[in-house]
Amino acid sequence: MALVPALRRFERWAAVALGLALLLACAVPAVAQKKKKNKKDILDNTSANPIVPMTDEQQIDYMISEVLGAWQIGDLERMHKDYSDDVSVVSGRWEPPIIGWANYAEQFKRERDQMQQVRLDRMNTYIRVHGDVAWANYQWEFSAVVNGVPRGARGQTTLVVVKTNNQWKIVHDHTSVVQTAQPQAPENEPKQPPPQPTKPGQ
Repeated sequence: MALVPALRRFERWAAVALGLALLLACAVPAVAQKKKKNKKDILDNTSANPIVPMTDEQQIDYMISEVLGAWQIGDLERMHKDYSDDVSVVSGRWEPPIIGWANYAEQFKRERDQMQQVRLDRMNTYIRVHGDVAWANYQWEFSAVVNGVPRGARGQTTLVVVKTNNQWKIVHDHTSVVQTAQPQAPENEPKQPPPQPTKPGQ
């Protein structure tokens, strides 16, 4: 007879223990999910603030790489992300500056539509930051097939960038093309003999 009350006590403790076990089993995944969500939020790199903060110089260098990559494939939308709407652009040609993104985009599209197999390499980059204003200088080498003819050029670019809402934007883009060959005299002009060195005593 003493066995029956003992069994009943055991059943009650077993029911309580089972209830606690079920409660813990439900609570642990909820806590784990919450931790995973927080961890995912921390690892989510789509926000404007990356996890590993970059210096201003690194941000500008990365931005230039993005712009040149988009330039090579002709992606105006990606380029516009890093250009100010009121940008001024000085090309390597003898022409007035281009004022405003819309004007630059129109000219870029006209020229880019004539190019295939575009390659643009950047080297010797120098970046200087002064508060929310910075400038970057770099050299570049360009090659492409333009209207079916292989072309190449070398030059230098200076960018002036301004930090607005924690993002660097290009406000001025100045490009210079370097002449790689001396201009040839026209065929009908007489060729001058090279100057003779002056003799001592003359």
